[in-house]
Amino acid sequence: MNKRLVLRLLGVILVIEALAMVPATLLALLYGDGDFLAMLESVALPLVIGLPLWRLIKPVDRNLRAREGFAVVALAWILLSVFGAMPFMLSGMLPNFTDALFEAASGFTTTGATVLTDFDTPRHGVMFWRSFTHWIGGMGVLVLTLALIPQMTGRTSHLVRAESPGPSLSKIVPKMGDTARILYTIYGAMTLIEFVALMFAGMSPYDAAIHAMGTAGTGGFSNYAASVGGFDSVAVDVIITVFMFLFGVNFVVFYHISNGEWREAFRNEELRWYLAISGGAILLMTLFVLPQYGSFWTALRHGSFQVGSIISTTGYATADFNLWPQSARMLAFILMFVGSCAGSTAGGLKIVRVAQLCKLGRREIRRSFQPRSVHVIRFDGHGVDETMLSQTAVFFFVYVALILVGALAASLLGSYDLETNFTAALTCVSNVGPGLGAVGPAGSFAGYTPAAKVMFTALMLCGRLELFPILALFAPVLWRR
Repeated sequence: MNKRLVLRLLGVILVIEALAMVPATLLALLYGDGDFLAMLESVALPLVIGLPLWRLIKPVDRNLRAREGFAVVALAWILLSVFGAMPFMLSGMLPNFTDALFEAASGFTTTGATVLTDFDTPRHGVMFWRSFTHWIGGMGVLVLTLALIPQMTGRTSHLVRAESPGPSLSKIVPKMGDTARILYTIYGAMTLIEFVALMFAGMSPYDAAIHAMGTAGTGGFSNYAASVGGFDSVAVDVIITVFMFLFGVNFVVFYHISNGEWREAFRNEELRWYLAISGGAILLMTLFVLPQYGSFWTALRHGSFQVGSIISTTGYATADFNLWPQSARMLAFILMFVGSCAGSTAGGLKIVRVAQLCKLGRREIRRSFQPRSVHVIRFDGHGVDETMLSQTAVFFFVYVALILVGALAASLLGSYDLETNFTAALTCVSNVGPGLGAVGPAGSFAGYTPAAKVMFTALMLCGRLELFPILALFAPVLWRR
């Protein structure tokens, strides 16, 4: 383990986090809510620690191997959550460190689960930081770092591979630093377009920024207790619905579209699966809630919004789907597993894995009565390597096992029912946000014990980093020379 290189990279990331807090600090000063000093102190803490690590530690070997890549990514996200919790604590919004850590981790991992219950006290700076963590975490902190400092280390693919959502790493151009800048350019442009559209729909610039960042990062933090439903606007609902689905698409598709390569973009098999699953889910959800709303268009409005919110793992709400029919709640539960496309800002299993698991299941059924036949699983017109299929199956097993262990731990550490505990664990690993029962759209995680909140924080980090970087920290071999 090249510990000097790991420490230097962690220093760079802490400095970038400090700089990321500056906009929220300026807003706190502008609005005069009393949080300016708290934000200023929050900027100083990671800067004082990160700057010496970055500038004073000079590793002899700058070659980043997979081992260092996993360690940097896992430790960076833990440190980001710890220091990102400081504004919540120092401002008094969430004075308990466990609550503040949960909120910060939920923001960076774009989960959107919350322990916050007071939405009435004006805290413009801190609330902006709360949503800005979504925007930073959506595309990835290490990807942002590479976009700003591309020559940070000799080899950077291990960093992005450990942080990127999905089973494989998609490089748009040969150099990873250039790929990072292209991704963030597309990401920023789409966020800006949504921000402008929401202002045209009647939102204030501040509210539009909060909800555009929450949609872009597929996180779902709102500055209103009723979430998007608090605006009661068809135009706002439609705009956010469209962008939730868009941010669930692999950003490589948008790169092809921006270059006029429409045929290449829609040749993407995962995109076709995503559109088919989303379209089918919208139709079913609309039919399930139609008796409750009476009007087809009202049912379509709320049904499509919630399908988009759950499958993109954004977590916004226009209605409390805890009150919907059992069939609608079951569909929402299934979509919490599925997630969106690899290479997007969304969580969940990812569509590509769901598709591969379906094809793998079909192949094994055929093998049961045709044991000597050879069946090659194809995706995007190419045969899928058996190693990739094995990794997908292992990922699914660990994913489900982590949810079950989390649900069991929640039942031991809390006093909620099975539905609440299970969906709380599921929504944290899938980075969705709201679950069912007490942690539904109208509820929160505030009622859980501090130990349970720490456990849920770990689940959110595992889910965002595709499980293995966080779990690898507990492997002794990672730390050996």
